[in-house]
Order: sequence, then C-alpha cells, then structure tokens
Amino acid sequence: MCKTIKHRVKFRAAPGVVYELLADSRKHAAVTGKKATISRKVGGTFSTGGDQVSGVNVDLVPARRIVQAWRHRRFPEGVFSMAAITLTATADGGTELVLTHRGVPKELIPETEQAWRDQYWARIKAYLAG
Repeated sequence: MCKTIKHRVKFRAAPGVVYELLADSRKHAAVTGKKATISRKVGGTFSTGGDQVSGVNVDLVPARRIVQAWRHRRFPEGVFSMAAITLTATADGGTELVLTHRGVPKELIPETEQAWRDQYWARIKAYLAG
C-alpha cells in the first residue's frame, strides 16, 4: 500500500533560485551537505543524499517544475514513487513550493516526510538566510 505526501513551503527567494538549489548538482550538495549528481535533462538520472535517493527526471521546467521518478534505497526492489515539485512566485518576491510525492511505501511515509522537512526545506531556508 502506498500513500501521498503533500507539503506547501514558502521561501524568501525567487523560483529560479529555489529551482537551482534543487536541480543543480553543486548547489544541491551545498544545501544538503551530501553528494548529488543530477542530470539537467528530461530522461536523465539523478542521485542525491550520498546515493540514498536515485531516479529519473520525468519533467523539468526551469523555475517552475521538477517531476522525478524517485526511489530511496530502502524502497522495495523495483519500486519508484513520483515526486512533483511546483514553484510559484509570491507577491513578496519569494516562492511557494508545493511537493506532491505519490507512491511512497506506507511503512516509509513518516521517515520520507521528515526527510523532506529536515534535509530539504529547513536546509534550503538556512542556506538562503546565509
């Protein structure tokens, strides 16, 4: 049985900046403190978190959207989830990010949800704060 994770987070940076922190290997590694290898092409592969997470880019629209077939190394063999991130500019010049992560195995929902909060949202906010 699989479940969906949905997060809505605001950042004090333009959508293009937030997109680059998620989609650029070097910037991603600077934010998370862990190795990241991320293709900039649809159909290209990615590996983040020091090889904890891997997958394939399904859709990439700079400053607007990232969709990935995504799997944590603890997922059952052959199981991928779909992580979709949309970025929308806010009136104050920031970004509203919406994550919809579908197909995460039920037993891994709590740790996956917490990892998004701790490893991504909190670290991006800290990185942007300087």
